Amino acid sequence: MAIKPKRSWTEKLHNAKGLPKVVKIEGKMSKRWGTGTCAIPSPMEVNDLMAKVPKGKLITINDIRAAVAKKHKATIGCPITSGIFSWISAYAADEQLAQGKKKVTPYWRTLRTGGVVNEKYPGSLEFQKKFLEREGHQVTKKGKKYVVVDYEKKRAKI
Repeated sequence: MAIKPKRSWTEKLHNAKGLPKVVKIEGKMSKRWGTGTCAIPSPMEVNDLMAKVPKGKLITINDIRAAVAKKHKATIGCPITSGIFSWISAYAADEQLAQGKKKVTPYWRTLRTGGVVNEKYPGSLEFQKKFLEREGHQVTKKGKKYVVVDYEKKRAKI
């Protein structure tokens, strides 16, 4: 029996899984997110938002969520899938860099809430810090985390 090969990050990025879609907020979700609707993006939708961020600018996962909600006329953008799909986008870009591609989604420009560099993205925090500093950002260490100084002033409109 043949073993099915593992899908690459780029293949995962292009697997839409029937998304995007908008669902009603109900059940356990309503306790945390209130009422209304939740837009669940596709992986490529998140990737495309991340790819739009120009050199010298930054976004956060919450910016992605807001853009997804606005696009789909929903109350909120899904916090779970937005985070997961940004992670898939980052790993697909890292995979493409390893293949020698020069133009990839600049995932290091997508930060966590509070301007925190995302430790779950590929490469080390030092790797992302190096890319951010090359683009003119000041990055400081706070405990185990790296934070971009004055990131709010450099936010991109997506």
